[in-house]
Amino acid sequence: MRVVFAGGGTAGHINPALAVAKYIKDKEPDAEILFVGIEKGMESELVPKAGFNIKYIDVLGFKRSINVQNIVALAKVINAFFQSNKIIKDFKPDIVIGTGGYVSGPVLASAVMAKIPTLIHEQNVFAGMTSKILGNIVDIVCISFGESMKSFKNAKKIVHTGNPLRKELFNISKKDARARLNIGNKPFIVAFGGSLGAQRLNDSVLDFIYKSKGKENFELLLATGGGQFEAVSNELWQKGITKNNTTNVKVVKYIHNMDEVLAATDLVIARAGAITISEINALGKPSILIPSPNVTNNHQEYNARALEKEGAAIVFTEKELGENVLCKTINELIVDEKALKKMSQSSMKMGIKNGTEKIYNLIIELLKER
Repeated sequence: MRVVFAGGGTAGHINPALAVAKYIKDKEPDAEILFVGIEKGMESELVPKAGFNIKYIDVLGFKRSINVQNIVALAKVINAFFQSNKIIKDFKPDIVIGTGGYVSGPVLASAVMAKIPTLIHEQNVFAGMTSKILGNIVDIVCISFGESMKSFKNAKKIVHTGNPLRKELFNISKKDARARLNIGNKPFIVAFGGSLGAQRLNDSVLDFIYKSKGKENFELLLATGGGQFEAVSNELWQKGITKNNTTNVKVVKYIHNMDEVLAATDLVIARAGAITISEINALGKPSILIPSPNVTNNHQEYNARALEKEGAAIVFTEKELGENVLCKTINELIVDEKALKKMSQSSMKMGIKNGTEKIYNLIIELLKER
């Protein structure tokens, strides 16, 4: 099997493709896989690190408003289409898979023109512009949330697969994870805002920590993100918290063992990126979600509201995070086992653990049809 993956810009577009690519290699070690991306995207780092080959095209996204950049973008899209044609002609893929981002547009369009089987995967509730356009011409559209169905009214075939997730997430039990992390019987809270961090989320969690000083009825792990770790650590230190002064609060830059941490946790406080909430749901974790306002189409709030609608999460926009709001909500939840259990059950109902396998099976079916 020869497969081209096209998608990139952010980790949210790349990691699903990597999960499927790794699954294919597990099932078919002789499979040949090639990624197509842009040099300035995160794929230039993540794909080679995962051991896959990548080629680059020069393409630029369109602005939604009238903008001179759109003239440049149009010229680049046309050129990228020809670049994609050459890549596909040289590699001769059996199937081309798109996972979002404007880089996927010319690559999938080239594959359709060459009559090569095509499949796209949309991670978010609110589909991106490129995915919406491609949905009209590809063979299969895979969606992660049922609500995304309305974004692809003219698609040939839509399948609700969920997001492809790392298999490591499911290799450890809550009991074993808590033992490894040396967590006792207190409620364990984990808060994170992504690799860069989230200022508003960090500030609200700090407010909770300050107002809970002297109370040790919980354990908390806060991942600040690289850019904010020093400032947060110094502020906590000045107030006599962490660095062994407070045993129930730990602050780190990043969480490198997220599989263990999520397995162990009782409550997640996070942004609402598609992969994050798919992992939360797959493990049945209650959450407080604070969507990032700095994303295209406000898609994180759409993601978060889908969980809120089912009772799996409590959602606050950054504007709603007034004084004491997060602190009050956390304090109410961690002592209410019934509420946490109900949220956990709702989260689990929304979760899809075998999204990667579903997508792989669709690939095999599509190739058999051809």
